[in-house]
Parts: sequence; C-alpha cells; structure tokens
Amino acid sequence: MEWDSHKPDPAKALLDRAQAEVDRQIASGYLERYGLRILDRGWTGQHGTLDIVAAERRVLVVCQIKRRTAKTTSPLEKMSRAKARRLRRLAAAWLAAHGVAYDEVRVDVVGLTKDPGGGFAIEHVRGVA
Repeated sequence: MEWDSHKPDPAKALLDRAQAEVDRQIASGYLERYGLRILDRGWTGQHGTLDIVAAERRVLVVCQIKRRTAKTTSPLEKMSRAKARRLRRLAAAWLAAHGVAYDEVRVDVVGLTKDPGGGFAIEHVRGVA
C-alpha cells in the first residue's frame, strides 16, 4: 500500500517530536549553564508551542529553538515580526495559565548547528523581540 502524500506521515511526525525534545534538552542545558532557570519545555497554548520558558532574575524568557544543518545562516533569519508577536502572545498565555508575574518578558533564539563530530554549536541571541 502506498502512502497518500496529502496525509501527514505519522512516522515523520513521531521523529519530529522526538527531535524537538532532544533540541529542547540541548538548549535547556546550555541556558542553565549560563544562569537561566528552566520553567517549562514544549508548553502548548492556543496559538502554538513555546520551546523553552525560562527565568533570568525577574525576566521571563521565552526561547525559540532553530536547528540548522550548516552554519550558513543566522537563527535570526527565521524570526519574523509575526512570529515574535505570536511568541509574546504565547508568553502572556503562559503567565496567565501559571498565575505568575514577571517584570519583563524577553524573546530569545537559540540556534543549534550540528557539527561534523556529532555535537552541536550553540548560538544564543538575546532579546530579539
């Protein structure tokens, strides 16, 4: 039986979810080493998913993870104004769902680039929106 190309491939969806979790683990470990406290990973709200929710003192930090296969582009290249606005809306929803308040909300991007040795180069860009 051939797979209908118009339907989502369940095996690919499962692999994508597993890869997203690995990416979150890598990025979370990096952010923790640099003093951020991880509050949530993969939180899903009405308008999408927050890859990582963290705190840095009284600042709520939402991190978008961007995976790249080669260091030819910046992780910022995929961060549009519309995506930044959506992440801010999701951050507000996260705050409301958890009943907490922070002095500020910041949107960061964490770029993961696979290196030839099997590891990752990590680029953390703060305050993109």
